[in-house]
Amino acid sequence: MKTTTTPIEGLLVIEPQIFKDSRGYFFESFSAEKMKSMGINAQFVQDNQSLSQKGAVRGMHFQAPPFEQGKLVRVVQGAVMDVVVDIRKGSPTYGKSFSIELSAENQLMFWIPPGFAHGFETLEDQTLFLYKCTNGYSKVSEGGLLWNDPSLGINWQTKEPIVSDKDQVLPMLKDLNSPF
Repeated sequence: MKTTTTPIEGLLVIEPQIFKDSRGYFFESFSAEKMKSMGINAQFVQDNQSLSQKGAVRGMHFQAPPFEQGKLVRVVQGAVMDVVVDIRKGSPTYGKSFSIELSAENQLMFWIPPGFAHGFETLEDQTLFLYKCTNGYSKVSEGGLLWNDPSLGINWQTKEPIVSDKDQVLPMLKDLNSPF
């Protein structure tokens, strides 16, 4: 596995080593030993999967302490624009966003440590998105940011996105009392 850093400390793009032949391909989508060698000392306790249609926007979500989550995310079918916002108080990149396209075609994975709001926009119908999480979900610890807060500078591609009612009423960054 090859890792690439991003302009925001802690975020890693992971490119698996893919073995292709006439049958198709094979790659390790997770190896605790290899993750540790990349500096990801995480114990994953929950896997999540979502299926979304083109134009769906999910996010921007986080879990507050003591249920904060690190996430290792990837797409197994379709494509997304995956987006994070740094909500770590005192971070030099607080409030900055980063996005990357994850797809079944590029097979990239993305490590998001605790302290980030996370979301994605589906770029294809029937997109299957997988999340490995370092902590379980807790309703009382869920939080988020308004997906289209102009201060985040996120360039959503869909002109009329499909967004849940819950995600339409999340706070703007200026109103967030970050727990991180």
